[in-house]
Amino acid sequence: MLRPSKHAHPDRTVIYVAMLLISRLKKQRLEEFNDLRVMISKHVKGGNALFLPSLNFLYLLGLIEYHPKTDSFEYLGPK
Repeated sequence: MLRPSKHAHPDRTVIYVAMLLISRLKKQRLEEFNDLRVMISKHVKGGNALFLPSLNFLYLLGLIEYHPKTDSFEYLGPK
């Protein structure tokens, strides 16, 4: 379960990185894996460690889908 604690920095959590990914995917609708990873590493200190868990979280919620042919993610949620 994802729970905030007093030791978690608000800008260095899986939920924050997932929010950044969703906002980018809402604008672009389809984005390459590497472009998303670079964007997160620029915005969040230590974002590389949070990138894959955030993608997994969004995938489990049914908000994104991975396309292996193009190595990209598509936003499936409402606009």
